[in-house]
Amino acid sequence: MAARKRGTSEATTAKPTTETEPRSLGKSTAADSKADPPIAPSRAGQILKVSLVFFVPYFYLILSYFNIEPDLKRSILINALLSSAGFFVTLTLIPVASRYVSRRNLFGYDINKKGTPQGSVKVPESLGIAVGIVFLVFAILFQYFNFTSDSNWLVEYNAALASICFMMLLGFVDDVLDVPWRVKLLLPSIAALPLLMAYAGHTTIIIPKPLIPYLGIEVLDLGWMYKLYMWLLAIFCTNSINIHAGINGLEVGQTVVISCAILIHNIIQIGASSDPEYKQAHAFSIYLVQPLLATSLALLSYNWYPSSVFVGDTYTYFAGMTMAVAGILGHFSETLLIFFLPEVLNFLLSLPQLSGYIPCPRHRLPRFDPQTGLLTGTNDGTLVNFFLRQFGRKSEKSLCILLLLFQAICCCFCFVLRWFLTGWYK
Repeated sequence: MAARKRGTSEATTAKPTTETEPRSLGKSTAADSKADPPIAPSRAGQILKVSLVFFVPYFYLILSYFNIEPDLKRSILINALLSSAGFFVTLTLIPVASRYVSRRNLFGYDINKKGTPQGSVKVPESLGIAVGIVFLVFAILFQYFNFTSDSNWLVEYNAALASICFMMLLGFVDDVLDVPWRVKLLLPSIAALPLLMAYAGHTTIIIPKPLIPYLGIEVLDLGWMYKLYMWLLAIFCTNSINIHAGINGLEVGQTVVISCAILIHNIIQIGASSDPEYKQAHAFSIYLVQPLLATSLALLSYNWYPSSVFVGDTYTYFAGMTMAVAGILGHFSETLLIFFLPEVLNFLLSLPQLSGYIPCPRHRLPRFDPQTGLLTGTNDGTLVNFFLRQFGRKSEKSLCILLLLFQAICCCFCFVLRWFLTGWYK
């Protein structure tokens, strides 16, 4: 959840509402819509420069380092080109969408800037809907270039898009209706149903080599328990992005970092394998994550500190479900969980409050000092507050950079761990 408090239909003339006051919806007058200033320009140039750190080695692995089959390489590059187009379409669409959501009073005030001029600025929210729509359009267009009507992967690809679309819709409903957090936990379980019903892949796991002498088998068929695991993984990934939030750029930033790690992992596995089915599974994951990364980078250019738009639960649910689907159908759910290590830690820290053992406030955010512009950690169980308690007071921007660096370190740790365990563990 973003660090915002929601506005009311009188917000154009009244002072900001309290954190517990619900947002009311209604039509804005023409004078109100004209009074709304345009959002700040995107930081697309800065975002693209930083993202070269990923894209240069990524495309080097695809084009030069690994000997990937021409047809598979062609599909990956076509998907990359469509994703690039999605980046520019998203950049164009976000300012347009922000005007429409503002007119419907879908805006908030940045709590972490309360007491400063920026804290009284109306920030359009639920802009994840623009990102999700562009993602779905280009993901559907990609089918024309890659899948045939008799393709074995077409059913699962459409089921994956159905789950992502369903989750995006439920996320937007949450943004509009502001449903209780206990209900939020159930939403991904509903959205994952199309994927579970259409899943026709294997339900087996490879037994770790150290355990084979004790179990006497190398492969174990879990049957319905494997689908239960898929269901729980989708619920965790979706909600974990949603609760590891609260500062500008964190929700989108962690999605970008994890997406980069997923893409590098998939390319490495494709280049190192000789099994066509195994390669297709990882390519399938790439087809979903490349457009997710491109559209997320466009959103980050508006959501980076200081945010000119809020992403809303629409984006966090959409991004979490997309990465969960990519990990499930790409058959690297164990690796995905290590990529999500900061989110796992945040969930464990949050568990006492989420379970009701410790009182849980509406916004588990750090305290902001308008005099210094620094954030101070509270006793709430979040990774954001934990970092502030451990490393001291920080500005919102420097705290976000620190958390994203930790996310990147955890992803690098996963690659190192896989390298050490290869040949011994599996």
